[in-house]
Amino acid sequence: MKKKLTGAAVFGQSGGPTSVINSSAYGVIRTALDAEEITAVYGAAHGVVGILNDELFDMSKEDAGELKLLMNTPSSELGSCRYKIKEESELERIREIFEKYNIRYFFYNGGNDSMDTCSKVNDYLERVGYECRVIGVPKTIDNDLVGTDHCPGFGSAAKYIATTVAEVYKDAHVYDTGTITIIEIMGRHAGWLTGASALAGLQGLGPDYIYLPEIPFEMDEFLENVKKTYKEKKNCLVCVSEGIHHHDGTFVAKAKISETDGFGHAQLGGLAAKLAHAAQTKTGAKVRGIELSLLQRCAAHLASQTDIDEAFLAGKSAVEHAISGGSGEMVCFTRDMEGGKYKCGIKFEPLSICANMEKKVPREWITQDGTGVTKEFIDYVLPLIQGENSGKKEDGIPRFAKLKKIKAEI
Repeated sequence: MKKKLTGAAVFGQSGGPTSVINSSAYGVIRTALDAEEITAVYGAAHGVVGILNDELFDMSKEDAGELKLLMNTPSSELGSCRYKIKEESELERIREIFEKYNIRYFFYNGGNDSMDTCSKVNDYLERVGYECRVIGVPKTIDNDLVGTDHCPGFGSAAKYIATTVAEVYKDAHVYDTGTITIIEIMGRHAGWLTGASALAGLQGLGPDYIYLPEIPFEMDEFLENVKKTYKEKKNCLVCVSEGIHHHDGTFVAKAKISETDGFGHAQLGGLAAKLAHAAQTKTGAKVRGIELSLLQRCAAHLASQTDIDEAFLAGKSAVEHAISGGSGEMVCFTRDMEGGKYKCGIKFEPLSICANMEKKVPREWITQDGTGVTKEFIDYVLPLIQGENSGKKEDGIPRFAKLKKIKAEI
């Protein structure tokens, strides 16, 4: 164990929200507030942007009961950003703010690009000799972070997708005339979320075809498959990743180059409508295109309790590891199957292997014809969606955290 380090801590959230990212926030904040080594706990408004702008919240001024409600509150309660650090001057500014508040612990909650930010801050502070322990706290519904068995946020999104697909299946099979339904699911380069739609098949309510971005998409084959199934069953349900692409790598959705986020990633959308139009032209059938969009990442009412608990564990473990001397690492999950029963463990991996890399669905977990997933995929996801969100309700509506967000003062 390294020497005791006394000072303040700052926590920030970055990238797209999830329905459990605030559970990780609570894990960090509560554990930090209770730690004798940590003299103050700050929340950064809109992630690293809040640090650059000296906009920090004093988390000790929050009501303990409201903080606890973060466990079941969706979105990023402190505010998020998609900001990529480009200049040395920005890192110098971060050090200035850290010195001003005597920040010696930095916890950053996000995905691939957020871990890159975390890594840059850690490397810079080490280089200039400013002692600060930096830990990345993972989150992403995309489940594509390298180094961890799975990511907080994925299990809840998978549960929402599987449930919604089953419900859509029931609705789509109401009429005697039949219909073709195409559901567009998030996933630019990794198909974990779209693959989760197969879980609806455990109740006999799954899609006929699942298309992931790991496999190049063939429009003619897609249309022939849909036409054949519709002819045989008078119904056809398809789930497709927003990021499916042609053999040359271009997105089927044909995103405009100018439509990118702060990290330069293409903003996708409209794929379901495009495929629905093509299927209607090919078959003459009634076709619906459904884009799940933001619902996949904010549907806290269908959050997995397993996911909620693990997200909290990630935040708590980050603080405990930093206090014991850890730095320059990301919290990672391990999977133990003792006697066939799932158990989540914790390990830590260097930020350098977690940043700017993507973990994709293994080819052997995708069916030979590329239109579905295997039992191994189902077995991987199923433990992660277990348990029901038991969050507080008022007037029949979920009661989310209402933080005061009092600006920190020195």
